[in-house]
Amino acid sequence: MTADAICNEAVTLHRQGKLAEAEQLYLKALAGAPRHADANHLLGVLRHQQGRTGEAITLLEIALKEQPNSPDMLSNHAGMLKTVGRSDEAFAVYEKVLTIAPNHPGALNGRGAVLLDRNRYDEALAAYDAALAADPGFVVALANRGRALQFLGRFEEARADLERALAMDPSRTGIYLDYVETNTIKPGDTLPQRMEELAARPGLPALGRVQLEFALAKAYDDLGEDRRGFEHLMKGNSLKRSLVSYDEATSARFFDRIMEVFTPELVRQKAKLKGDPSKRPIFILGMMRSGSTLIEQIMASHPKVHGGGELTAFIEGAGRAEGTLAYPEFVPGLDKAALKERAAEYLKAVERAAPKAERVTDKMPSNFLWTGLIHLAFPNAVILHTVRDPLDTCVSCFSKLFLEDHPHTYDLAELGRFYKRYENLMAHWHKVLPKGRILDVRYEDVVADLEGQTRRILKHCGLPFDKKCLAFHDNKRPIRTASVAQVRQPLYGNAVGRARAYDEFLGPLKKALTDG
Repeated sequence: MTADAICNEAVTLHRQGKLAEAEQLYLKALAGAPRHADANHLLGVLRHQQGRTGEAITLLEIALKEQPNSPDMLSNHAGMLKTVGRSDEAFAVYEKVLTIAPNHPGALNGRGAVLLDRNRYDEALAAYDAALAADPGFVVALANRGRALQFLGRFEEARADLERALAMDPSRTGIYLDYVETNTIKPGDTLPQRMEELAARPGLPALGRVQLEFALAKAYDDLGEDRRGFEHLMKGNSLKRSLVSYDEATSARFFDRIMEVFTPELVRQKAKLKGDPSKRPIFILGMMRSGSTLIEQIMASHPKVHGGGELTAFIEGAGRAEGTLAYPEFVPGLDKAALKERAAEYLKAVERAAPKAERVTDKMPSNFLWTGLIHLAFPNAVILHTVRDPLDTCVSCFSKLFLEDHPHTYDLAELGRFYKRYENLMAHWHKVLPKGRILDVRYEDVVADLEGQTRRILKHCGLPFDKKCLAFHDNKRPIRTASVAQVRQPLYGNAVGRARAYDEFLGPLKKALTDG
């Protein structure tokens, strides 16, 4: 049998979801013809589905040497590049595809995804619409359009798109997760049963099972079936943990090195460099799911503040390695010029995000790892630290399948130990930075006294009180976090004490939070 014939047989199995059988046939084809373009391309697609994206990219590069102008191969290659964070390269490849095939649905959809990541929402929606005009049955583009509409707070339109996508292809597991995140499941809804039946299918890819377990957990939580929902969370997190790489010891050493480097003496010495005097950035940081999106939404409702969302610019620019030294080891060697250069690079990114705004929030939670460097780079910038009950915070993290990888969140004991390291690091920052440099904002206090806490935060930021901040849920700005639905609603207290409903499951978490 020729390689072409073997590939044709493999494609049939691949489309049926029989990945193991298809994989063997692709490998058989390549054994006889190692440079076979279609076999390398399609095995690459399968590897990408398996989460082995690095291998997938290599296979696509081999295929593209044989067929450098294949729109399908180029488009799939671009999608893989985006997955591994090479977004600019991906965008360039999508643009190349569209010069070859202007109505290529995959490239239009992929281009929309990159534009969405760049917060160019209108252009992203236009790209998805163009993909659907080229192929009305393109389920992925329809689902992506629904996700974009969620970020914009256009929930009714988003639900309609997601419902249509599920009707077109009920096997698309990720769509269920998107749907339940912005829709409350009511008694009598058949969606949980449909998800249970899909989850029970043999041969379902591991990631698809993970997505369904998290979606089922949210559905049963909506229905008030706390125990059943958490059992699905346990299954989903356990499976997800098996799919990710997380070296807890390396993570712990990183926290230790930061505290060893940032001594009171070093902070006092480097503060003499004076950094950049700009007051424009407002850094909102802390543990994920601690109320940071709520605080940003309150701040972004002020006429003088633009909500920048989770900016990566500080980590990518100010925190890049210095020669052979990575963070935090390069900090003792920083001179005034290097510190100013890093600050200037960050401010350029802020300027691109909001060229006309007087103040701009940066709600990247993990900036708590960089707080000392933020202080040195921007001694006049505000640092707000969001804090929430540890059990509630960790349970909320455990309940989310994050868009980005946060591998410490998929095991309760690991999550608890990570939380303790975060807590110790924040205590360290309070100790070594000037008194009052960081304002702790407790989620429970905001829920209990929205106006009082808003006034406190605005005063700390040097901003006048504005009533628009109290009506934060009316703010139509795009939001791209797991809290997108919650902050579109008036403030509610249901999330306070959330962990109590799952107490019987939380032994490992409680022990980790106690033992450290």
